[in-house]
Amino acid sequence: MAETAIRKREGEVSRVEHTRDRWTYCPNVDILEKDDELLVLADVPGVKAEDLDVEYENGLLTIHGKVEPRQDEEKTRFLRCEYGVGDFYRTFRIGEGIDHSRIHAELKNGVMELHLPKTDQVKPRKITVKVQ
Repeated sequence: MAETAIRKREGEVSRVEHTRDRWTYCPNVDILEKDDELLVLADVPGVKAEDLDVEYENGLLTIHGKVEPRQDEEKTRFLRCEYGVGDFYRTFRIGEGIDHSRIHAELKNGVMELHLPKTDQVKPRKITVKVQ
């Protein structure tokens, strides 16, 4: 996998684009912030749990789901073909306030739920006000 950096005028890297030998789709994602975790919901239809790779390193979250073709294109006579097949790939800068040892994910009906527990240092803290 090759990476190409898109640069701003000042020479800073704006984003990284990955090139592959097959189609790659950007999954739709919702990210919710809760008191004790960030919850990432990602649409990855056609991805099996064993073909889903999630990495979190130095505040960078990467989701990569591999999708195999459903039909053998050489043996199939399509009357209409609108559904593209390819991998899912998405990267986010999340930050360092995540307890990486407790990250876990579930896959159900083509939707991945990724739980990113917050460290105690970034969790909201309730302050008790005393009456004098």
